[in-house]
Amino acid sequence: MHSTVQGHVVMHFEVSNELSLRIVVDLEYDPLDPYAVRCTFHLPGDTPVAWVFARELLLDGISNPAGEGDVRIHPVGGELSDVRIRLCSPEGGAVLRAPAPPLIAFLARTDRLVPMGQEIVSGELDAQLADILSRGCENAG
Repeated sequence: MHSTVQGHVVMHFEVSNELSLRIVVDLEYDPLDPYAVRCTFHLPGDTPVAWVFARELLLDGISNPAGEGDVRIHPVGGELSDVRIRLCSPEGGAVLRAPAPPLIAFLARTDRLVPMGQEIVSGELDAQLADILSRGCENAG
């Protein structure tokens, strides 16, 4: 059996400048996918939505603007108080505001399990990647 790190954070789903909803977000880190953090958002009256993005992106976004493309994270206010997370996909987007301290505590727990910079990708993933690369463009869409 292997260990994972799990946490829960209450975030504000920003519907507009005047309206935000408090939602529960489950955080999960699995050392079998050592570079990633899974965030599952529980929206009222809807099925949970999961996003997976880089653990390092979350860490960087707590203190400095980070990310390009679908996930962008940046601090709001001073003294590591809040973090704004912008998510974009073809199906839609979302802006969330989260308190930084529980995110920092979650990341510290992941770091105790697998220290940043010491991630090891499993041999199975390496073999799958080698197989994909060996096929070249013959199966490209």
